Amino acid sequence: MASPLNDKALDQLFREARTYNGWLDKPVGDDVLHRLYDLVKMGPTSANCLPMRLVFARTQAAKERLRPHLAPANVEKTMAAPVTVIVAHDLEFYERLPELFPHVDARSWFVGNDELIRTTAFRNGTLQGGYLILAARSLGLDCGPMSGFDNAKVDALFFPGEEVKSNFLLNLGYGDPAKLFPRSPRPTFEDICRVE
Repeated sequence: MASPLNDKALDQLFREARTYNGWLDKPVGDDVLHRLYDLVKMGPTSANCLPMRLVFARTQAAKERLRPHLAPANVEKTMAAPVTVIVAHDLEFYERLPELFPHVDARSWFVGNDELIRTTAFRNGTLQGGYLILAARSLGLDCGPMSGFDNAKVDALFFPGEEVKSNFLLNLGYGDPAKLFPRSPRPTFEDICRVE
């Protein structure tokens, strides 16, 4: 059995981790992005379907392609972030199931079942997006997940001709603590949970 993480690790992943809107001028290298993905890909998904697709928009040119499709409140922080990740999911994920889940014919579960494809891709891609945030924090990166963009236009620019749909954006880098908002409240266990 694995041992519980110590308080320092739990603080880094959850209790002291924050959503950043301001960024230090410190780049995120390719080696860090590769390490990040190598952690994320290990998180569980149903039938090992792994539908998440990522675009790491790091160059100024890539950021400028995003700019006109961002909500006004998201422009400045996105342009300043070292990396903006387009977290998306592939609606043709099932074509890789013979490789990723080889012990049964899982591909046949999805062929022709558009509703199951959409639901599975979105659910598991979102789950992987959560893993991405925790993996980034575990590597010492800070995160700023966002909605507030035109999904259809971003998809047309970054995934033309593909069956890949964006879910959310994730600014990534080393956050500037001077630009943090006060932490928002969280509901209690009693407000949210039932044990039956």
